Amino acid sequence: MFVGSLLATYGWYIVFSCILLYVVFQKLSTRLRALRQRQLDRAAAAVEPDVVVKRQEALAAARLKMQEELNAQVEKHKEKLRQLEEQKRRQKIEMWDSMQEGKSYKGNVRKPPEEDSAGPSTSSVLPKRKSDRKPLRGGGYNPLSGEGGGACSWRPGRRGPSAGG
Repeated sequence: MFVGSLLATYGWYIVFSCILLYVVFQKLSTRLRALRQRQLDRAAAAVEPDVVVKRQEALAAARLKMQEELNAQVEKHKEKLRQLEEQKRRQKIEMWDSMQEGKSYKGNVRKPPEEDSAGPSTSSVLPKRKSDRKPLRGGGYNPLSGEGGGACSWRPGRRGPSAGG
């Protein structure tokens, strides 16, 4: 009698609590299995020092390889910088020599003039490009003046007593 009234009063609560306990138990059992497996793996790794030594050797070899690659890149970069410095030095010497000869040093210093060639020169003389394009803005455009084209011009508000309010 007591059990029947208890089930009649709290039956659904008992059913839902049993389902909840079952789900919690399943979750905890999977976590406990995973924890035991990790402990066994750690124990097995601690028992086999040769595996640890092999792993450390592989890691050291990978680090050494990466360091060698980095050193090679540094050497390439240093060589490129040396070449650039040498090129700048040569350019300065050529500029100094042209200044000593009385020529303009602002001209094209990189290409040596080939005036010593005999006969009429049929070398490739590039014709100047014609400027058929019209400029994007007029020559007198000043963005600070507020004049000229542009849809975004700011104008101050009107002064006066009819400002609202």
